[in-house]
Amino acid sequence: MRICICDNDLVTVAYLSDFIHTYLQGKYPNTCEILTFQNGTALLEDQKAKDLVFLDIEMPEMNGLRVGQQLVERNKDVLIIFVTSHNKYLDDAMDLRAFRYLSKPIDEERLLRSLQKALKIYSNITTTLPALTKDGVYTIHTSHIITIETKGHQVIVHTTDGDYHTAQNMRYWLDRLPSGMFFQSHRSFIVNFAHVNDFNHTVIHLHDNQFNAYLTRRKYKDFKKAFLLYAGTH
Repeated sequence: MRICICDNDLVTVAYLSDFIHTYLQGKYPNTCEILTFQNGTALLEDQKAKDLVFLDIEMPEMNGLRVGQQLVERNKDVLIIFVTSHNKYLDDAMDLRAFRYLSKPIDEERLLRSLQKALKIYSNITTTLPALTKDGVYTIHTSHIITIETKGHQVIVHTTDGDYHTAQNMRYWLDRLPSGMFFQSHRSFIVNFAHVNDFNHTVIHLHDNQFNAYLTRRKYKDFKKAFLLYAGTH
C-alpha cells in the first residue's frame, strides 16, 4: 500500500508521517510505503499507484481540490483525506467523494479512526477470491463483484469484468466476502453495496441500472440499515 502525504506545511507533513509510521509499525509492519510531497505538482508527477492520500487544500501552484480531482480520474478507488485549516472547502471536498476531511490542528483520535477505516476499506478493495469454473480458476477482485446470483443449479458472479459461472455455492461466497461490503438480499442474490444505485422494498438496482437483484421484504429494514452504514463510511 502506498500512502502519500502532500502539504506545504512541513510541520504537518512530519506529524502525519510520524503518526502513520508509528501506527503501521505496530499493526502492519513492512506492508506500507509512506511518501511525502510539498506540492500537488510533485504528487501528480509521481506515476506510481496511490492508495491513500493525505492532501492539503491550500497549496502553491495547484490547490488540493484540483489535485484530488486528477487523482480520482486516474484511480477511482483512491482514498483521499483532505487536511486543511479552512472549513469553507468542505462542500467541494465532499463533491469529490473525499474519504475524510480533517481540520487543522489535527485531532489525534479522529486521525486514528480515519486511518484505521481507510486501511480496512483498502483491504476490502484489494481482496481477491478464486472462482472455479469449467474453463479454469480465475482470480476475482471482490470490489469488482456487482452481484452474485443463483439460476437453477448455477451460481453466476457478475463483475465489472464479465460474468463467471462458478462451481462454488452461495455459502462459499458468503463465508469469504468482506464483511460490511456485501449483503444477501434474497436466497438467490448477494449484492455489493458499492454498486447499488437505488432500491425499494422488492428490487435493488445496481451498476448504473445494468443489473437488478431481488430484495426480500422481510430483509428490507436490515438491508437499508446496512447500506446506510456502508454509505456513511465510504
